[in-house]
Amino acid sequence: MTRKTMWRTAVAGGAAAVFTGLAAVPAGAAEGGVSFSRVKVNGGKPIVIGVKEEVEIPASVRMTTKLKFKGVPMVYPYRGKLGKGDELWSATGGTDPRVVDPKKGVYDFDVAFYIHPRHADLKNKDAGTWKTCARISLVGGGHDVDDENLPLQVKRATRLTVNATPEPVTKGKTLTVKGTVTRANWDKRVYQGYGGRKVSLQFKPAGASSYKTVKKVTSNSKGALKTTVKATESGTWRWTYYGNSTSGARSSSGDHVALR
Repeated sequence: MTRKTMWRTAVAGGAAAVFTGLAAVPAGAAEGGVSFSRVKVNGGKPIVIGVKEEVEIPASVRMTTKLKFKGVPMVYPYRGKLGKGDELWSATGGTDPRVVDPKKGVYDFDVAFYIHPRHADLKNKDAGTWKTCARISLVGGGHDVDDENLPLQVKRATRLTVNATPEPVTKGKTLTVKGTVTRANWDKRVYQGYGGRKVSLQFKPAGASSYKTVKKVTSNSKGALKTTVKATESGTWRWTYYGNSTSGARSSSGDHVALR
């Protein structure tokens, strides 16, 4: 029976999670003799980070080695030269291994890494594409680290609000729908208006299970959204932004408007 213990290791002393280089290791410490495969990160979805909350990113990896190792593998994003470039994590963790083939030294791990924007030197320029590596510490000192040929998209979180008026509304009359779209500013640790964004106004009729896009509206320089529609039935309105290469997708909560 596999013991499901979650180990978690944080950056010592709350050091920056985006940093250049690794801690000093013994000469020739990149030992080799370890291979990683079947690496999956966050279910293939982008990593979206706000300004306050720590984000946990689940991952999994298969490791094959006959060397003695310590702890569990680390899987995390990096940029630049492997082992000497920038890394993006503030803590890592994982479960005890599932032994697949003891003779060949094949192990499966469920792991995770964590990014806390307030404890990291995370800047707006860090949004975009990162690479993925896997790393294991070896008994007696040293480590093995390999690139996994897996691009990771790291994005700034977005938020949306919605307000439809009047409530209730007379059938056939004009309904005004307002809102705002904001985006995480990692440099200043605040959300700011996201101007020039094309945002979808969506409607879900009462009793329906899904939203449909009614029209698209471009936010002004402060991220404000405003449009009018004709009220034909009761239902719920929301704004949806589908994101881009550096900004996450997000929908607002719904605002229900009844006819009278």
